[in-house]
Amino acid sequence: MKRTEPLQLYHSWPIFERGQRFNLGLAYGCDALPWRGSGLAPLDRCALADHGIGLWECDLRDNALRWSAEVHDIFGLPPDARVSRAEAVALYCEESRAAMERLRAYALKHGRGFTLDAEIRPARGGRRWMRLIAAPIWDGRHIVRLHGLKQDVSHLYR
Repeated sequence: MKRTEPLQLYHSWPIFERGQRFNLGLAYGCDALPWRGSGLAPLDRCALADHGIGLWECDLRDNALRWSAEVHDIFGLPPDARVSRAEAVALYCEESRAAMERLRAYALKHGRGFTLDAEIRPARGGRRWMRLIAAPIWDGRHIVRLHGLKQDVSHLYR
């Protein structure tokens, strides 16, 4: 990962800042994903999609991923492709993968969200930079899922 301006973005943040960390607070709570119903209005989903921003979720019971079509596109995969977490993680460049795994582990241990600009190798080839924004979803006292946004930010690293 070549250090250039702007410097790579990566940090953890407290969950009470969730509304500030998600794009204009549009994706808040587990209802934010399009298949979950009313949490995010269709117009908001379209606005996110128009900017290449995709929604994602990882169920921690079995690490099952749910991605919007935009996330599939960022990773160079067909919109109906079923992707395991191991397959998705393998598309991250090594340094970005290590940073993502550290932030993910910290988020799960301490109930925090995180933001990371990660370099990936899409399935169709090449390289690109993706902004990953993640936040935990709680079921009572336990974190059961991570969810958030992914956006192609390659233009920031050219």
